[in-house]
Amino acid sequence: MLGRFIKGPSESKVEAKTEPFAALAVVPALSPSAEIEVHGDDFLTIKVELHRHLIDRFNLTALENASKDEILNEIRPIVREFVRARAVPLNARELDQLTSDTADEMLGLGPIEPLLKDDSITDILINTHKRVFIERRGIVEETPIRFRDEAHLLRVINKIVSAIGRRVDESSPMVDARLEDGSRVNIAVRPVSVDGPLVSIRKFSKNPYSLERLMAFNSIRPPMIELLRIAVQARKSILVSGGTGSGKTTLLNALSSYIPSKERLITIEDAAELQLQQPHVGRLETRPPNVEGKGEVRQRELLKNALRMRPDRIIVGEVRGEEAFDMLQAMNTGHEGSMTTIHANTPRDAISRLEQMVGMAGMPMTHESIRAQIASAIDIIVQTQRLSDGGRRVTSISELTGMEGNVVQLQEIYHFVRREVTAEGKVIGDFRATGVRPRFAPEAATLGHHFAKDAFNPQVAL
Repeated sequence: MLGRFIKGPSESKVEAKTEPFAALAVVPALSPSAEIEVHGDDFLTIKVELHRHLIDRFNLTALENASKDEILNEIRPIVREFVRARAVPLNARELDQLTSDTADEMLGLGPIEPLLKDDSITDILINTHKRVFIERRGIVEETPIRFRDEAHLLRVINKIVSAIGRRVDESSPMVDARLEDGSRVNIAVRPVSVDGPLVSIRKFSKNPYSLERLMAFNSIRPPMIELLRIAVQARKSILVSGGTGSGKTTLLNALSSYIPSKERLITIEDAAELQLQQPHVGRLETRPPNVEGKGEVRQRELLKNALRMRPDRIIVGEVRGEEAFDMLQAMNTGHEGSMTTIHANTPRDAISRLEQMVGMAGMPMTHESIRAQIASAIDIIVQTQRLSDGGRRVTSISELTGMEGNVVQLQEIYHFVRREVTAEGKVIGDFRATGVRPRFAPEAATLGHHFAKDAFNPQVAL
């Protein structure tokens, strides 16, 4: 049976590492002082090393058609000998788990399969077959994981894109995809990726964050949460602004939890990842063109269609182009309380970018009329930021209060004030109120929503 999957002599390089797997039996055991302690990253290291041995020796093409039971039968004695030779202290249950995990990796996405299963990892960044990085708790670090060669990485890439009916090659070297669990994937291959394939995976959170859970990470404080809760329930339209990886989608998802369950919601995204918990949700997703360049469905078409679906609110994962015009129109014509995100570094930048995007729609509008549309449609801008220590913060909550001359007026209600950066690189700061009370507070009060007495007192620590 073993010969079915082991590479033949012509497929192996003349190196010690490509000898039959029986050679693993003579690998010297680690000295007792060098034994690997089996938990956390150490266990991942064991799996990475084992997987590397396996891919160097197995015919990966033959494995694509193998069942898990077949692979388990092939690798069980190999794993057992691998563990024994390295004096890894595993009990029978842990050994079975290691064997099963290894089989899953060989059937799944190869060396990165353990990373996909690790809930503490938020991003997986593959820089050619030689280097794999992860982001965990806001910090990017390199892993010991490697692919055998570029062909091995391309095989994993093709497994990802073929599952959604796409392809990636020289004629179509960039693609956006999604894994079965909803994780977003961006892929670039030669010739646009000069040194070899680049893969970026933004993992899909199985358990959506609430604002209360974000508070545990010191991303936001209770009075800020209360302001946003009341804003959502008072049907104020919200724009979440921030840079890449600053937590915009996470925050948008958390804000949506305050929408009453009786409302009909339509979500529009490039890659569906919002996890709204309400019962009445319609999810729409854009579609890229096929290999002939046909069949593309853009966010703008979806927004126009959503207006015919009787939504109470529309939630757009991110506006990045001409669809911004239709989003503002929706907010101004009976769909108050809608939400979206935008890439921008400050609330004022967010307004400027929104103005530029509306201009891309080609409508005969002056800059002044576009700004008036923005001031009328958007009520709240929430600014997020990823700090230098990897932490994510809501750094500002501002209210749009109308126009003064040709300028959209903003009043900041809460902000994050940096005080220092420690020797370890940790950012220390405080969340503070500015002393400004939101203009919609009286309206919210008529709906039964009241703010705490000191909620906006700048002298009170949040």
